[in-house]
Amino acid sequence: MTVETFMGKRLAEYDPPIRGDAITGDRYYSKEWMEKEWNGLWTRIWHVGGLMNDLQEPGDYLVHNFLRESVLMIRQEDGSVRAFFNACRHRGNRLVWSEVGFGDAITCSYHGWKWGIDGTLVHAQDAEDFAGGNPCGKVKLVEIRCAVWGGFVWYNMDQNAKPLEEWLAPLPEQMKNYQMETMKRVLYVEAVIDCNWKIIRDNFNESYHLPTLHPELATFIDDDYTDTSFEMYPSGHNRMVQKGCSPSNRLDLPEALEAPLSDILAEWGMDPEEYKGRAKEARLALQKQKRELGRQRGFKHHDTMTDSQLTDYYHYTLWPNLTLTMSPDGFQVLRSEPHPTDPEKCIFQHWYLMPPVEGRDEVVTPVGTVPFGDNEKEIVIYGEKSLGFVADQDMSIAIGQQQGLHSRGYTGGVISGQEKRIQRFHELLNDAVGH
Repeated sequence: MTVETFMGKRLAEYDPPIRGDAITGDRYYSKEWMEKEWNGLWTRIWHVGGLMNDLQEPGDYLVHNFLRESVLMIRQEDGSVRAFFNACRHRGNRLVWSEVGFGDAITCSYHGWKWGIDGTLVHAQDAEDFAGGNPCGKVKLVEIRCAVWGGFVWYNMDQNAKPLEEWLAPLPEQMKNYQMETMKRVLYVEAVIDCNWKIIRDNFNESYHLPTLHPELATFIDDDYTDTSFEMYPSGHNRMVQKGCSPSNRLDLPEALEAPLSDILAEWGMDPEEYKGRAKEARLALQKQKRELGRQRGFKHHDTMTDSQLTDYYHYTLWPNLTLTMSPDGFQVLRSEPHPTDPEKCIFQHWYLMPPVEGRDEVVTPVGTVPFGDNEKEIVIYGEKSLGFVADQDMSIAIGQQQGLHSRGYTGGVISGQEKRIQRFHELLNDAVGH
């Protein structure tokens, strides 16, 4: 089924009923809620630990720190990846502090215990001085579930969790056309935001805010909810699809096409003047032009994409805290994670990944033009440097909302139909934490 056949409709199979649970304010600032989420949610889901691109050779490793936990993922001799808790079995010292690195072993800085890349202890100081005999070859780091999909390395602390691709379903089948594993991360920024991680999730689970916070998008993205598809899957993940390269139905369409739509057409050898008074026709014409010219211009990834994927925006919100916004020439990762100690703060990450195009040395990202390639992580102090122009707009409202949720005037929210994904998110959260 193509996106055009159900755009603006909610298919029954993707529109589950909701209970109407109150979305209480305390879940955004209570330490009790924070503890419940750790036990009932975070220790049971699949997390993105990093990019497979960073694990090219045996011994290459990634580290993902989450709340007070830390996970170490290491590429093995057979090309697979294994994940371990990043804590020495001797006295609990954290083993690795860098986010990426490499080596033929992991050595503890406290007493020099050395661990092989398969997690087995290979050296211990004074190994003869242990009541149970030499611990080398016997003691192993505590291993957890690990898998690779979409160019990401994933881990799960729950040994009984569903396999990754089963947990992700139906996303792997829907997203395979993008060839995500071939892309490079050209943007990686992170900041501490003064709001609970769920406020950012709520924002990405609806498009109701687009006309208010992002009015400039309406010139080339149709943000009218009646022409947008909303789908909610049994897994807890959901998808929103909006027509790109098409002005919003909310607008009184101008005679001439506006930027950036006019620029996009010109970039693909089309004359924007030809679409005066008929801006809605530009989208399908651009799909045809991209199909004809894509390969010769080096956009080989277009070969596997549908016509809709050549122009439209597929916005996935993965349960519970990961957003993948798939656009015609790359995708954004927008992740909010709880702060280690303060429920009224969170860690926000914005990645942008793009496919290689022959002859293209620079690319345009949400923070401007950068060299194409795996650019390094940048820690940003919010308000001092951009997280991306759209992300900046989203964060600007998140901080004020955090304050307002403390008010006695907030009694649980009045939710529109197009915000149903928010309601379902919180009902799934209630079930996960036993609320």
